[in-house]
Amino acid sequence: MTDAPSSTPHTVAVIGAGPAGLMAAERLASAGLRVVVHERMPSVARKFLMAGRGGLNLTHSEPLAPFLNRYDAPARTRIAGWLDAFSPADLTAWAEGLGQETFVGSSGRVFPKAMKASPLLRAWLARLEGLGVEIRTRSRWTGWQGAALSIDTTEGERLEQTDAVVLALGGASWAKLGSDAAWVPTVEAGGAVVTPFRPANVGFDVAWSPLFRDRFAGRPLKGVALTHAGRTVRGEAMLAAYGIEGGAVYALSADLRDAIERDGQATLTLDLRPDQSREALTQRLSKPRAKDSLSNWLRKTVHLDPLGVALLREAGPPPSQPEALAARIKGLTLTLTGVQGLSRAISSAGGVRLGDMDGRLMLKARPGVFVAGEMLDWEAPTGGYLLQAAFASGVVAANGVLGWLNGR
Repeated sequence: MTDAPSSTPHTVAVIGAGPAGLMAAERLASAGLRVVVHERMPSVARKFLMAGRGGLNLTHSEPLAPFLNRYDAPARTRIAGWLDAFSPADLTAWAEGLGQETFVGSSGRVFPKAMKASPLLRAWLARLEGLGVEIRTRSRWTGWQGAALSIDTTEGERLEQTDAVVLALGGASWAKLGSDAAWVPTVEAGGAVVTPFRPANVGFDVAWSPLFRDRFAGRPLKGVALTHAGRTVRGEAMLAAYGIEGGAVYALSADLRDAIERDGQATLTLDLRPDQSREALTQRLSKPRAKDSLSNWLRKTVHLDPLGVALLREAGPPPSQPEALAARIKGLTLTLTGVQGLSRAISSAGGVRLGDMDGRLMLKARPGVFVAGEMLDWEAPTGGYLLQAAFASGVVAANGVLGWLNGR
């Protein structure tokens, strides 16, 4: 008696070799499917590698409820389902399974001990190769011809038949790394609605005085609290020639951007000494100044560095009364007059409308086509939330493919 021949495995095309696409490819190949990844750039995961240059922040260790609150409200319920499928703990275990030990930083963010993205990516690509995943670079998807995928290659156009497709083409920031949203007309022609892209996790314009700009552009502002519209975030910011950027700013950037689009400007309030009450500062500032310069006096009494003093002066001559000076230190206002564009944004808001997909991330208008990653309409601040949702959406899309193929 001879064994019955095994059936030919399903073939799935994954379009885009970023975190979401590669995660979908891994899940599908692990289930025994034949997977071909198409990446139009000469190499894979370019934005992922760029994100790891300053320390690859994979995810965050905070409890799930505050974790979910980091995502924009319209997408939050959907993303909760993604995190059920692939949680922060799952992501950490996955990285460690690739031989990349992780640690939790003082802010709660999770990093690989190597800090960089390249060791993790090398291990990941080796795993994908072992699973039989085929990655084709300089291979650009240009749409459909009937049921076939049209692929532009260095040898000309190719038409490929697949059983399912996962689109993971990225958003609209970092165009030079491949995320340029050139896919929008093609996806819209396939029946989906794409919400226009806007910059997210981005800096804002401030009309610094020339003297302040020349002296302090590029300097970090550490240990501050930033407030906008009743929401306060503690952390760091970076002063730029054009204005202000950095992690604490990015945490508020969605609301700040929306306010500027609506009103033409937004107010950001800085607390330069968040660990000291206004009353305690007033008491300290009531001490005689003697012959000290203002800078030296503020350094000695409330530990303000030259940057903090210069910021106080940017708002006008510092008040002489202790109560008023303490109030300015605790509530220094900056008027933000503009938003840096997509070319300077870390990520983007907008993308394929979530309502155009079912819970498996399959396009309702095009059965068998699934969408994952930043090309979906959601946004989150930096701090591990972006990568977590991108990875998780790749898992959900892959699970959706498997369920749909089995259902057929």
